[in-house]
This record gives sequence, C-alpha cells and structure tokens, in this order.
Amino acid sequence: MPIQTKLTQYRIWCRHAAKWLAIRGGLELLSLASRFHLLPQNNYKGVIFTLHHVRPGSDFSFEPNSYLSVTPQFLEATIASLQKKGWIAAHVDDLPRLVNDPENKNRYMAFTLDDGYRDNVDYALPVFARHNIPFTIFITSGFTDRSRTMWWITLEELLRKTDHLTLDLDGGEQSFRTRTNLEKRAAFSLVSDQFDVNNEDAFVSALNKAACRAGIDPVSIVERETLDEAALRDLSAIPLVRLGAHTVSHVNLARTDPARLASEIKRSGDLIETLTGDRPKSFAYPYGGKRAAGGREFDAVAQAGYDAAVTTCPGLLAAGDGTRPTALPRISLNGLYQNTRCVEGLLTGIPFRSRGREINPVSED
Repeated sequence: MPIQTKLTQYRIWCRHAAKWLAIRGGLELLSLASRFHLLPQNNYKGVIFTLHHVRPGSDFSFEPNSYLSVTPQFLEATIASLQKKGWIAAHVDDLPRLVNDPENKNRYMAFTLDDGYRDNVDYALPVFARHNIPFTIFITSGFTDRSRTMWWITLEELLRKTDHLTLDLDGGEQSFRTRTNLEKRAAFSLVSDQFDVNNEDAFVSALNKAACRAGIDPVSIVERETLDEAALRDLSAIPLVRLGAHTVSHVNLARTDPARLASEIKRSGDLIETLTGDRPKSFAYPYGGKRAAGGREFDAVAQAGYDAAVTTCPGLLAAGDGTRPTALPRISLNGLYQNTRCVEGLLTGIPFRSRGREINPVSED
C-alpha cells in the first residue's frame, strides 16, 4: 500500500480518537463543575434527546455506526439521573407550549428515536414503560414499506465482509483496500464523505449494487432492522408512544427541489395517518444539521401542519429564546459517551454557547 494512503488512514483514526477524548474530557469537567455549583445558573427549561438504536452492546471489532447505539442500561441511568434532578418527561410536540408558558417553572425532557428500529420496541419501550416516560419514534416510510435502503448500515456490513471495495460514483470508479479495521474505518469515513457530494439516490443505488455483488441484500437489512406496518400499528396503540414523520427516503431535504421537498414531508405523514388514524404532530429532519435543514425546510414543515419539528443542531430550550417550533434543537444520547456525567455536562448548555447551534459535540449527523 502507498505510504500516503496509509498516512491518510492513520490521520483519520487519530482525528476521531482525539475528538472523542477531548469531548469526553470536557463534558466530565463540566459535570464536575456543575455538581460543585461552580457554574452560573441557567434558564433552560427543555431538552430533547436524540436516539437511534437502544440495544445491548455487540462483539464486532469493526462497528463504525456504534455511536448510533446506546444500551438499555445507559438509557435507564440517564432517565433516573434527570428525574432525580426534577426533570419532567413530556412529548416533543408539547414542549414548545410547556417551555414558553411563563407561569410554568418546571423543566421538561423529551425522548425521540429516529428511523423506527425494531430494538426501540424490544429494548427501549420496556425502559420507558418502567419509568412512565412518553416518547416519539420518527418513521421513515420508505424503510417501513422496504422501498428505501439504509446506506450507512449497508456500507458497514459490506466493509466488514470484504477486503476490497469498488464503487461507481458520480466522479467515476473508486476503489478502497479494506483488509484491516484501520483500512475499513478509513474507507467508511471516505465513502461517507462522498454521500454529501454525490446525488443521494445514485449513491444509494451504487452502494446497493456493490453489496449485492458481495452477497449482501440491502433490503433484507431494512427488514431486519426496522419495524413494519403491523408492528407500528400495534406500537401506536400504546399510550406512551407517538409516531412522528421522518420523510419517505431519508433524504437531505436541503438538497431537494421544491416538489420533492413537499412530497417527502407530506407522504411520510400520510403513512402514519393511514396506520393510526391520526395525522402526526411532529417531524424530524434527516441528518438534521444546518446543511440538511434551514429556513425553507422549516417553513415547509410548518405549512404542512406539524406542531413541532426537530433538528440535530445542539441546544437546550429556554422560555422566549426565539426558537421556532419547527426548528427545535436536540442533544444526542451518543453511543461513544454512555456516561451520565457526559449528559450532565451537556445539560449545562456551555458546550453550545460559543459556537452556536450548528455544531453538536456528540452529533451523529
């Protein structure tokens, strides 16, 4: 292998490791300072948590999507920690009203889970039920009807299985050597970067073709990972659960034309209404950062009639802070930081003040 390629791989690994250590250390220090009352008081009244998978840890040595998974034990510990501090659980679409009520001095937490994974029922639901915690699962209708595949999981499984990856993307054919975990992680990072510069539909198609050549069925991954219509219908009957919309194809809405933008927003809500009889009140933007959701998208979701919509831009909610109901910030419960002290550090709000809401120190998107 060329020395330059090997150096690139090491740089990618070192960059991720350094970022992880710096963030974890900083959050631990903020938690400690908060416990000893060394930080100024804040006026935050609301926090929305982002989750994806809730499930036991795996034994895979190569798991680049591990940041999207937390254990049931960590989720339970987080809930217990916040309840002890007086936070009250609420549905995300009720949060803007509760936070902006000047007579209401309570602090509220809302739990949201993106994509509609089966483990949300197997492992998250029992935890929420034990603590009587309402929560919202955002459903991508293309996953539910198996018309769209999950490129990040397809890529992970493809790299885990193969020693060499070739993709035919917009810029031409690209090849990656993937024998070692270091090579696989570098390839995952480099290919993921291509997602932002290629046509998304073409990117997903190219990745699916590579997976099929390697004997991996991308549709079977979606069937294995996500809830089908029958399961969602049963889930919606549980009082603690609300279903929100998350587009049809999990596309970056900021990169769509107006017609597709409107269609993705409306049709994802149509599925939920068909399954439950009720129009969903909340919406989640796929990827959710500033490059995936902005003023145009916020307006479109409001015009579609949603009461609330969540981004992945980090932040907490305070009364009268000017946050639009269709541009709500969230904090990630991230698999790389499964420690309640890290959550305490985030709840100080300090990690978000200097840089604004465009950078999430533990973002998955």
